[in-house]
Amino acid sequence: MDEALLKKAWARADAAVAKGPHAIPADGRHRTRRVVMGDPQADFERVMSILSLHGLLGGDGGLRPDVCLVSVGDHFDWGPASERERVARSGLALVAWLASHPADQAVLLLGNHDLGRVGELADFTDATFHAAQVEADGLYRGDDTDPAAERAFLARWPGLPSVELAARDFSAWTEEQRAWVEHLLRARRFRVAHAAAESLLVLHAGVTHEDLDVVGLAHGRRADAHAVADALNGVMDRAVAAWTGGPLVLPGLHHPGNATSGEGTGIFYQRPSLQAEDAERVRGTPRRRFDPRRLPLGLTQVVGHTRDKRVRELVSPGPVRDGVLRHLVTDGTRVDYAHGPPPTTGAGEAVMVFTDGAMREGKAEDFQLFDLEARRAVP
Repeated sequence: MDEALLKKAWARADAAVAKGPHAIPADGRHRTRRVVMGDPQADFERVMSILSLHGLLGGDGGLRPDVCLVSVGDHFDWGPASERERVARSGLALVAWLASHPADQAVLLLGNHDLGRVGELADFTDATFHAAQVEADGLYRGDDTDPAAERAFLARWPGLPSVELAARDFSAWTEEQRAWVEHLLRARRFRVAHAAAESLLVLHAGVTHEDLDVVGLAHGRRADAHAVADALNGVMDRAVAAWTGGPLVLPGLHHPGNATSGEGTGIFYQRPSLQAEDAERVRGTPRRRFDPRRLPLGLTQVVGHTRDKRVRELVSPGPVRDGVLRHLVTDGTRVDYAHGPPPTTGAGEAVMVFTDGAMREGKAEDFQLFDLEARRAVP
């Protein structure tokens, strides 16, 4: 990426951060290029490089005027513990950079890491989280973490569901990030879902009939992306309006984790699974797994959250590739999963397009974005 352009992008991000939490309203301009970006859990420079390689940045370090960029969520938390301070700054810079564009030019969708700022970590300060994280770093050993030591840790920090969350999952959290997420929620810039066309929906991890039962959407309207997005965003808007403190809960759709209930559950965490051991886990909601055969027929959902490796483990064994778009097609009985953009389908099939290609891995030029107009990778 051109160094001068990167400096302009950083300058725009730094100016937005310095201004403090704010949101730019829609300007109503027609955008001829509409693109989805998979989970941007990567350095600000890497994100800008990918956007620049696809011709989406203008000369001022922002998006080109003809571009609408939809970010599918998870803007925070990656990398080793030694880089937390840099990662925290980078994630905040990206959110501020996106928010510095009009609402109809940069669409911010919520991921579980974004909601963690106002969920599991809602009652922490920088000081208290640092104290909890120091403890967690000393205890966390992956699957070998001592259970008794973890129980003692959770007794001291009941807002957390595990040692792992403090040490790894939400490792680069700050109060400043929480302030931005809260503001963008209240300003309705952070959304649950975005209807890109009549039957084309973009959101973080996808929804099934069980999730749409929760919001009371009639079966006959479940292939209508606008109806689905309105129903999901309505639940969030009502929850945010009633929220006066503590973890933000979207009833039936998103329940943050804690020491009592365990890991968070809901539509921002769930992944498709056909594994026999998940048969009971996929029946109800909120949950962390769903049966892909329960996707609404006639609807294409563009999601992030789940990398190829995980889908291969849970749904369809095969060779793993990072960076590429992938798709799942089901008629309610069969489930087909493959690399590449989705094929042409009909009203009797449901489609899921996966855009989380592990952005910080591999070469920037190998990371594919999804073109909402052509329904294929951005050339």
